[in-house]
Amino acid sequence: MTGRHTVVVVGGGQAGLSMSHCLSAQGIDHVVLERDTVGHEWADRRWDSFCLVTPNWQCRLPGFPYPGDDPDGFMVRDEIVAYLRAYREAFDFPLAEGVEATRLRRTGDGFRLSTSDGELAADNVVLATGPYQTPLIPRIAERLPEDVVQLHSADYRNPDQLPPGEVLVVGTGQSGCQIAEDLHLAGRRVHLAVGSAPRVARRYRGRDVVAWLDEMGYYRRGIDEFADAEAVRLRANHYVTGRDGGHDIDLRAFARDGMRLHGRLAGISKGRLSFAGDLRKNLNAADAVSESIKDSIDAWIAAKAIAAPDESRYVPVWEPPDGPSELDIALAGIASVVWSTGFGRDHRWIDVPVFDGRGYPAHERGVTSCPGLYFIGLPWQHTWGSGRFCGVADDAEHLAAHIAAANRPADGLHWIAGTPGRTFPSLPSGKSRTVA
Repeated sequence: MTGRHTVVVVGGGQAGLSMSHCLSAQGIDHVVLERDTVGHEWADRRWDSFCLVTPNWQCRLPGFPYPGDDPDGFMVRDEIVAYLRAYREAFDFPLAEGVEATRLRRTGDGFRLSTSDGELAADNVVLATGPYQTPLIPRIAERLPEDVVQLHSADYRNPDQLPPGEVLVVGTGQSGCQIAEDLHLAGRRVHLAVGSAPRVARRYRGRDVVAWLDEMGYYRRGIDEFADAEAVRLRANHYVTGRDGGHDIDLRAFARDGMRLHGRLAGISKGRLSFAGDLRKNLNAADAVSESIKDSIDAWIAAKAIAAPDESRYVPVWEPPDGPSELDIALAGIASVVWSTGFGRDHRWIDVPVFDGRGYPAHERGVTSCPGLYFIGLPWQHTWGSGRFCGVADDAEHLAAHIAAANRPADGLHWIAGTPGRTFPSLPSGKSRTVA
């Protein structure tokens, strides 16, 4: 693969394909590089029972809203992969699968990309590689006994994958809570190290909470409307599930039914696990967030005089003991640990200084300080939905318009890179062509 393009998009997931669709609508020459195949991240890094936590109707990629017959349901992993691949087939995306970008550097007239299939030049580059690139496992894992099987949530598939015995799940973000439930429902004895992630009810006053929040404009609120924007970007997502039609994840109910809850994992020494004394605080804080969201919904219903059924509030079904705790790994029969401790970013291949002191891309709605370099698909890039199926279209349209304005000749037509002196009118939405 060689040649020059007006835009090279790196990453062929939902963000990269959305970007391609919007660039095509602007008539801008581009190519999308995907190191594997479309949908592989969903297929390869999600467990067998994985499903969306937002209703299917929120899947609205540009030009391709959810096409199924269950808008209020929650697509499972294989259906998500099929949705993305159907999107790929529905439009003539200039997609190069199996091509990995290995280095990006600035040149005097744009950018040069080294790839697994040759060198490419570009006037603009859009990075759609997402934030979840490198599974993170804390160094404390090295202190576990050698006979304890360890894996990251990215590698977890199903309960049968783990050896017989009890399982410790570390982390209570969306992945940790859902994996703990998956193991619990399979009859495995689960120990769950509970962190500070908030929770949200699945339904309230006759509707899915997501539907209420969407109507209230929550998902369209820009990051620039928050006084603590950087803190908002770092917040953990609320845990809830779409499994079996969708329901709350109530860790207290899990404990009542036999799951062992602990505070944060604080240490591992001489075959013993020590947990912080923050379990009660973390459970109370998660419940408080869920109830505050219900308060907002109640206020909205009252202000708009909406006819909605009344609903009683949550009552805790279990209370934890106070203080820190310890657990002998061998005596407890813990044979495996699932680290649901998140992901990091790997931008070492990008030789352009657009990152802050924490390694986060410095940008304003995806536009960096380096002219011609953009990001898309980041959590809270502009709104809550930026990194999701429901909001990436808005960001893609914004960036495509920005790129079009920056590259538009005086006559209003788009210059197609690689063909000096030639201009072409905009192509219809969903159609695109590349000129090598």
